[in-house]
Amino acid sequence: MKKFLTLAAFLLTYGAATAQKHVYEDLLVMFVDEKYEKCLMKAEAYTMGEETKKDALPFLYMSMSLFEMSKVEKYAVDYPKAARDAVKWAEKYRKKDKDREYFANYEDYWAELNTVSFQAGENLLDDPKGISKAKQIFDGMVGYYPENPGAWLMLAMTQYKSNLVKEGDLSVKAYDKALAAAGDIATLPKDQKTLLKNALIRYADYLVSKGQRDRAKTYAAVGKDVFMEEPDFKGMWDSLR
Repeated sequence: MKKFLTLAAFLLTYGAATAQKHVYEDLLVMFVDEKYEKCLMKAEAYTMGEETKKDALPFLYMSMSLFEMSKVEKYAVDYPKAARDAVKWAEKYRKKDKDREYFANYEDYWAELNTVSFQAGENLLDDPKGISKAKQIFDGMVGYYPENPGAWLMLAMTQYKSNLVKEGDLSVKAYDKALAAAGDIATLPKDQKTLLKNALIRYADYLVSKGQRDRAKTYAAVGKDVFMEEPDFKGMWDSLR
């Protein structure tokens, strides 16, 4: 988050100098001061304001505030779904920031949100009653970060488990596209590499459970040169031989 604060300060200064856009100094100050609920309320007002509802940053501040609130016990009663709502607002932010004008400046936040959300979705995946919630999480993840291949593969799995075959097939195609665009997966950000490794293990196991061992090996082979030193991946790979 320190990196975000440094970059946000730069953006604030740059925006003030160019006077091209509202840079939401008030939201930045409230967020830095850890006045998350106040920041959330003010940001929400901007998302509904006639002159500001098309701006991306208020949606991002809502997401970041909710995410930080999800870590603090005092907000648990009034905001029990803060973590999931953080994903929801991140997705809305991305729809506003179609040209990724701000996206790359918050890479620390995306890494943390990716990790926490992925873990939450993965924990729900083994519970038949949790598949719907898991699907919602992964759907939100690809909404705010469609370039993240691991999230697409996990979304596909939840869709297949929900008997949404056509949707699952489309998500696998989206995974293929994101993977191709990523190039060398060894160069992916650390969080995305971990998510991809876990997704490949999960998806391979799922395919084996469906009697598709050869297909499982094809997908697992994507990570063979990068993840083979990691025990969980190696164990999965050896089981396919």
